[in-house]
Amino acid sequence: MAKNPHKIVIVGGGAGGLILATKLGQRLGKKGRAKITLVDPQMAHFWKPLLHEVAAGTLDSYVDELSYAAHSRSHGYSFCLGAMKGLDRQRKQIQVAEVVGREGEEIIPERTLQYDTLVLAVGSATNDFGIPGVREHCLFLDSLPEAVRFQRVFLQRWMAADSHNELDSRKLSVAIVGAGATGVELTAELHTAIREMRYYNLIDLPVEEAVQLSLIDSSERILPALKDKVGKQTETILKKLGVTIYTGEIIAKATSEGFHTKSGRFIPADIRVWAAGIKAPDWLANLDGLESNRLNQLVVSPKLQTSRDENIFAIGDCASCQLSGMDRPVPPRAQSANQQALLLAQSIQARLNQRDLLEYRYVDRGSLINMSFYSTVGSLMGNLFGKSTGALVIEGWFARLAYLSLYKMHQSALLGWGWVILNTVSNWITRRGKPRLKLH
Repeated sequence: MAKNPHKIVIVGGGAGGLILATKLGQRLGKKGRAKITLVDPQMAHFWKPLLHEVAAGTLDSYVDELSYAAHSRSHGYSFCLGAMKGLDRQRKQIQVAEVVGREGEEIIPERTLQYDTLVLAVGSATNDFGIPGVREHCLFLDSLPEAVRFQRVFLQRWMAADSHNELDSRKLSVAIVGAGATGVELTAELHTAIREMRYYNLIDLPVEEAVQLSLIDSSERILPALKDKVGKQTETILKKLGVTIYTGEIIAKATSEGFHTKSGRFIPADIRVWAAGIKAPDWLANLDGLESNRLNQLVVSPKLQTSRDENIFAIGDCASCQLSGMDRPVPPRAQSANQQALLLAQSIQARLNQRDLLEYRYVDRGSLINMSFYSTVGSLMGNLFGKSTGALVIEGWFARLAYLSLYKMHQSALLGWGWVILNTVSNWITRRGKPRLKLH
């Protein structure tokens, strides 16, 4: 390591932050040209688009977690456990909050980290829009701990109902607000989970008689951000599964019994899920004078630099990047964070070599919606690997293969294709002998 290596601090180990730390660690950290530190409040990385499967219990999170400590050791960067709580731009320091145990005891004290280049990649959280009762009465899927909690609540609710024969008198009702990708995929995955519960004799009734799944959105159709044909195909599949869809309904308040809408409708729900809208974490707003928008996202240039500090960058869902020729900022998707991370890895390397930063150009690869094993639908722009050449609506096994390849490509960026192939074969073998549903 050089005597005074360039200090690069990356806050957030999600899809963008971890890829950036990996690339910089391999290109600069291992060669002693920079000291790269990744900061995150969790010990392990989990790919956020799979959280709905963890919530339903159809995927065991421990199988697909990636330890930051282990990964950093072999990829040329350091890991710092903790949540960022403050910024001092003049001193070029960030404050990292203390880490506390389950009983509230301090495990790691509050610390400060010095940086020369700071990258904020802290993702997003669900936006409750200030609607009364949502925070108190709804479950969320912003993080792995929340998905695990959802799975436990869901399983325990079923067991309690079965032990008291509650399902003999009425259906268990689950209502999900937000008919975007997360809400739609969770709905389909919960249907699969309930069917698996019947397979393991946790319930005796057919799925349609045991549960009422409801999907609610303020837009006039589900999946409003995607092509109309994709939304219609998805709606047809959900209705065949017995899902009740409410569109054009704006939630007025949430209670322990269900949701009240502004039109006067009441939608009862034993389990209430909020998956409508996102925003960046609240603490990003006015972070030591950095410019942010109404969703707390940091305003960045096409070079991904924050508008008021050339030494601070932001990528992914927590960044608002307006590009020429686009009507709105770059959409908050995993593919955006991945593209920005790969570009910023090159830019930071160029910056250390006294060269100009690169400008980001968003490439829309399309969107895919995974309806558990019932179907996969979506649209691809050109193809997953090449330049965008036009939209192609796909469904069925080809769409499922494309969907699965997205996660494999994410894993390969972190661990290489050799590991991906071996891990895929290993998981295929071991999962054949395990329950198809997480039952604890």
